[in-house]
Amino acid sequence: MKRRSNMRIIISPAKKMRVDRDSFPVRDLPILLPRAEVLAKRLRSMSYEELKDLWRCNDHIAAVNVERLQNMDLRHGLTPAILSYDGIQYQYMAPGVFTEEELEYVQGHLRILSGFYGVLRPFDGVTPYRLEMQAQLSICESKNLYSYWGNSIAEAIWSETDYVIDLASKEYSQCVSRYQPADKRLITCVFGERKGGRIIEKGTLCKMARGEMVRYMAELQVEDPEALRDFDRLGYRFSEEESGPSVYVYLKESTKQKLDAAWAE
Repeated sequence: MKRRSNMRIIISPAKKMRVDRDSFPVRDLPILLPRAEVLAKRLRSMSYEELKDLWRCNDHIAAVNVERLQNMDLRHGLTPAILSYDGIQYQYMAPGVFTEEELEYVQGHLRILSGFYGVLRPFDGVTPYRLEMQAQLSICESKNLYSYWGNSIAEAIWSETDYVIDLASKEYSQCVSRYQPADKRLITCVFGERKGGRIIEKGTLCKMARGEMVRYMAELQVEDPEALRDFDRLGYRFSEEESGPSVYVYLKESTKQKLDAAWAE
């Protein structure tokens, strides 16, 4: 049974990608695929050195991705997007072991933002690529990808929902937040630690927590943003003091804080 909800969750892609054509079938093609096809054509027109500079990578990674470009087919032999990305956030989300009900939940709620595809539903078919949103690629009179995608990603998201749960990095989330309608709500989740009077976010821990939050929402079939206040995994707890209507802050106790608390007992 397909589930419909007004809430959407946005997450970032991962650089590392894989092919998996066996676990789950592809259901659809990406909704902004024609724009991705324009990008593929532009990338194929570039030299090896230009691509290596664009990707900011070593020769091995450049060679792998140049070969991908040469053999790229955006309509056949595809992997569901949710299984294609293999970064830390996706490892903690662990979609490969979702139940059928959890898979239907993420299909209805989760949207993956991408510099190449724009926006993806979990079961949209994709092929491995390398193109970060912040890459300085000029195309179609646009000086970079933010300009190229414009408000098209945001329109695709906001047309589906009245409120968005932001679990993406700023590199990607700004594609949605920049075009937030005045009558709609975006809640950014922050996962950090108190240090020197400030809240510090650590990259790897944030990615772990974002993936765990998606898993938490899928397991509990969360429909109300307020239910996110109860998230308590990986040592994070919701901070009423630091949070507000548009930012939910989750704090992780440091080792020192735990020791101090233990001594106080």
